[in-house]
Amino acid sequence: MAQPSDKALAALVKKIGARRIDVSQKGRFAASYDSARFSVMPQAVIRPKTNGDIRQTLLLANRHKVPVTVRGGGSAMTGASVPLKGGWVLDLSHWKKARISAKESLAYVQPGVTVEQLDNAAAKQGLFYPPDPSSKKYATIGGSISTNAGGLRGAKYGVTRDYVVALEGFLPTGEFVRWGLPLRKFSSGYNMRDLWVGAEGTLGVITQAVMKLLSRPAMRKTFLCAFKNNAAALKAVGPLRESGADFSILEYIDELSVKCAADFMGRPAFQKYPRSALLLVEVDGSPAQVAAAAKRVQAWANTHARAFATSKSETQAEALWQVRRQCSPAMFYLGDSKLSEDVVLPMAAYEKFVKLIGELEKTTRLPVPVFGHAGDGNFHVHFMYNRASKDERARAEKGVKKLLRGVIDLGGAISGEHGIGVSKSPYFAWQHSPAQVRAQHAVKRALDPQNILNPGKIFEATNVADFEPVRVKMPWDHKPPVPPR
Repeated sequence: MAQPSDKALAALVKKIGARRIDVSQKGRFAASYDSARFSVMPQAVIRPKTNGDIRQTLLLANRHKVPVTVRGGGSAMTGASVPLKGGWVLDLSHWKKARISAKESLAYVQPGVTVEQLDNAAAKQGLFYPPDPSSKKYATIGGSISTNAGGLRGAKYGVTRDYVVALEGFLPTGEFVRWGLPLRKFSSGYNMRDLWVGAEGTLGVITQAVMKLLSRPAMRKTFLCAFKNNAAALKAVGPLRESGADFSILEYIDELSVKCAADFMGRPAFQKYPRSALLLVEVDGSPAQVAAAAKRVQAWANTHARAFATSKSETQAEALWQVRRQCSPAMFYLGDSKLSEDVVLPMAAYEKFVKLIGELEKTTRLPVPVFGHAGDGNFHVHFMYNRASKDERARAEKGVKKLLRGVIDLGGAISGEHGIGVSKSPYFAWQHSPAQVRAQHAVKRALDPQNILNPGKIFEATNVADFEPVRVKMPWDHKPPVPPR
């Protein structure tokens, strides 16, 4: 007997055509995983051409109760774009139309446009799209909205939510909606637009976004500052904020990450202080703004850093950035696999956070390098282990649990820009009270009564360790580092 999903797929072929539907093994596997690197095979991958194709897909999925998972670039870190319940993958990575309105300082973009493509298009008009996740070359606007992605410049410019002016697309039921308009002010009814931001594709399908753009900064100046240890580096963040320096970026690189990066580059960041923790500070704006901010940063560095270097050109700025850019690939000196978390801490808890990381290294007996956005408290914590060792993997998983519990106890959040997806779903209720969870469930049920859109994410606790990791090479993967001599 044919299954409901088989009948639905046959009906969909009649509605939108077989050319839009991929049922090949290769195509389905490519859509079965993301950066969380576990796989669940969908029945089919739908690549719609029009809004009508999306509408028909959702109408049929509702009628036959077929799960639908929306997919963009596949760079999600938590399994948010994995079709956990099978069904259909709605792939919008080819929806790449973008229009820049310089007069309005707005961008009208489809969800498949990448963050880098949007900023490059804005730059041609002298404009600027500030959010810059490290995966910006691959991360799509649709995915960035769905996870409320941030990035390096969050300290000054905020996150994706701050740039979403209006959205349009489809409810899970197949009904077309517009949330907001391309206006500077809009106060008419509930703010449904922001419900879609950070919802990880569980409340609707985005087909177009109107994004706010800013004037492009004329220049930047970069400082790389060395500190005696991790605690000293993070302790210096408060005085930098109090200095009044209007910095755009404030990145923290702990001692272990610095050592790995130095091995990778074949040189330390500071010859005299090779074992330092680092803060990378950048200011941007007009020449006058940069000069004023740089003066304050230099005064702060003279007082708090043991050494610092500053850029006098774009080439020098890029040279200072190398230590930060090499952190991620270089940490594979410590193990061939990692569990990564993006936690958020209040500044008052930075000192206790350093102690927590130290305790985790002792209890897991694993290296735990940390870097991240000290300007807004969003730190990336990595438990490094060797894939062949089940014991090391188990210790890393225990470390993640202790980390997330410890962060919550310190008044922090279990995610700042990666979202919950699947991998953090067991800990979602740690962050939220029963009343808060019920309220969010109520929203989901109201907008998606059949629970077809990205089901199994956020609310349902799933242990990713129960899935066999897939050995795949992602476009953004770094080459394995050559061990230092």
